[in-house]
Amino acid sequence: MSTVTPYKDSANSKKEQVATMFNNIAPKYDFLNQLLSLGIHKGWRRKSIHLLQAQQPKKILDIATGTGDFAIEAMKLNPDKIVGVDISEGMLKLGVEKVNKLGLSNKIELKLGDSESLPFSDNSFDAITVGFGVRNFENLDKGISDIYRVLTKNGALVVLEFSKPRKFPIKQLYKFYSRFITPAIGKLFSKDSSAYSYLPESVNAFPDGEDFLNVLKKAGFTSTTAKPVTFGIATIYFAKK
Repeated sequence: MSTVTPYKDSANSKKEQVATMFNNIAPKYDFLNQLLSLGIHKGWRRKSIHLLQAQQPKKILDIATGTGDFAIEAMKLNPDKIVGVDISEGMLKLGVEKVNKLGLSNKIELKLGDSESLPFSDNSFDAITVGFGVRNFENLDKGISDIYRVLTKNGALVVLEFSKPRKFPIKQLYKFYSRFITPAIGKLFSKDSSAYSYLPESVNAFPDGEDFLNVLKKAGFTSTTAKPVTFGIATIYFAKK
């Protein structure tokens, strides 16, 4: 997997660049997410969380939690505790405000944390979710291995990530939209145009579908499945420890 970074002329690591990028776009992130996906991402999130219902997880970890939408959606599973981690302080600040506004601060805790070196002991969580975060990992294998470590035995992982549509004409339409429309809208509304050029580049470089299932299996996961949604624009991955 080739390493794609947001800022081509920066000497900083991918991790540092991703943190900077999300700090820059945080104020407009939720708005642009809604605009660029036409609201479809909400349905993807619901489907992802629904896959965990049979698990009845009591303690959930949401990695790359951003502004907390996945963590908030996971409240439908009626857990005792949800912890969200992210490397962007700007995104977390907005997430904490959102959680407080909804009166969920007794159940949801959002904190600064590195997804490839999680600040938790082994076997800490019954379920783990990652929404649009794994393609931002600096070292994908390391990140997935650490997720495996902190998951309890028989615990489940759900990953929602963008993927590359394979079929005509969606493939061609998606390529055009991500190459021209996404960066143009990002530039119009955000002070960081690089972020919205990075989005399609990072999707293109990410090993999706069967390739990502192989990454999960390599880390030790079993019962791995990949379910493409909305013509393959995104994929929901499920795996168990």
